[in-house]
Amino acid sequence: MATKKDTSNYDASKITVLEGLEAVRKRPAMYIGDSGIDGLHHLIKEVVDNSIDEAMAGFCDKVELILNNDGSVTETDNGRGIPVDIHPLKKVSALEVIMTSLHSGGKFDNDSYKVSGGLHGVGISVVNALSTKTIAEIKRNGKIYRQEYLVGKPSAPVKEVGKVSNIEETGTSITFFPDASIFDTTEFSLKKILQQYRQQAYLTAGLTFTINDKRENRPEMDKDLPKNFTYHFEGGIKSYVKSINRAQKVINKVPFYVSREEEKVNVEVALQYTKDLQERVLCFANNIINPEGGTHLQGFRIALTKSLNDYFDHISTEKEKGIDFTGEDTREGLTAIISVKVPNPQYEGQTKIKLNNPEVTQIVRKVVEESLKVFLEEHPNEAKNVVGRTILAHKARKAAKAAREAVIRKGALEGGTLPGKLADCSSKQPEESELYIVEGDSAGGSAKQARDRHAQAIFPLRGKPLNSEKYRLDRVFSNQEIKEL
Repeated sequence: MATKKDTSNYDASKITVLEGLEAVRKRPAMYIGDSGIDGLHHLIKEVVDNSIDEAMAGFCDKVELILNNDGSVTETDNGRGIPVDIHPLKKVSALEVIMTSLHSGGKFDNDSYKVSGGLHGVGISVVNALSTKTIAEIKRNGKIYRQEYLVGKPSAPVKEVGKVSNIEETGTSITFFPDASIFDTTEFSLKKILQQYRQQAYLTAGLTFTINDKRENRPEMDKDLPKNFTYHFEGGIKSYVKSINRAQKVINKVPFYVSREEEKVNVEVALQYTKDLQERVLCFANNIINPEGGTHLQGFRIALTKSLNDYFDHISTEKEKGIDFTGEDTREGLTAIISVKVPNPQYEGQTKIKLNNPEVTQIVRKVVEESLKVFLEEHPNEAKNVVGRTILAHKARKAAKAAREAVIRKGALEGGTLPGKLADCSSKQPEESELYIVEGDSAGGSAKQARDRHAQAIFPLRGKPLNSEKYRLDRVFSNQEIKEL
């Protein structure tokens, strides 16, 4: 029987309302993931994402990040500058509204940003909330404006503090001091920062990222790194693909590349094949990585398989007719970057691991299919190499399937006959039995003498076995030692 609970002490006075940025300080993990090293670096991401949005909108081409000696971080861009005029509803500077209010900013207005990585508008205010001190400096309208905040609250109204030498000069600079009472550590990792923003420079062609480490006492992981880095890739994701493949033997020396807007969605794809067996595909939506892909990956895969099949049907000989590539065939050895800019992205999960916009599948499929058809026709040598690579993958897959089936059939016909070199144990209990695999008969002889015959079986291999990671499945399954294993 349920016990009746005393509710006399639970009334309206027990309901807590967290005003402004108090909720962020109370539950930081809800906004930045955690209060550890990843959460700390998420602060930088939130600030830089605003500059990336300016760059994607075509208003910014320079971003500078400084790790200051006093433990603070300064991020500066040459975008339009956060507006400083009085907000019509809040009656304070728009800068103050953006810095102190959750879900505020230009990203909810389609006229300000067509696409944005920061979907929910909480970024820079969260950074302010989780810092002991934040300084915002804005260049706009030929003037320099400044406002300081202590633990998320403005210490004074926005002030004009100077003029710019060139009236065309605009931009935003944010300096923040992470709060040590919230984070497990306030020591930033340059190595971690470089990994993230090198990728962003590839994704935003023409953007220059400068990173300067001015700390005198650097963490151990950063001591061997230079203090200054500049990333600038005019080739964008095409350069990214080449960088990934720099140690590989490439099949098509000229990478396929397309950048096109279709139904307000910008689709950018670069791909190149290598002789490696692995598939390497990275997917991004609004410059945010989607580890599990999504609808853009789905559309790309459909287009790739169809395009290569259509081209092969067009050039194949009578003898080759009837070969039908699967998606697996077309993706072996593939390196590709898929980057889409979507006005209203829908993601799976808070970390945006997967893009879910259903309309993106058909848009990406159309763009890639049409563009890849033209590429294959205009680059016959590259097309020949890619198709040849795909034919090999197709034949290997078929041979591997046949080899697997042959092994299964042989095993069934022979009734599970054990290999001749196996010195089996007498126990029929799997939980107490052990199999020792040794190299060669010599080692096998010694092992057989020393073993416990009841529970220990010995199987000598003929010399060094085949490295199954380096070879196709058909070669692996045809190897005698692996068959016997």
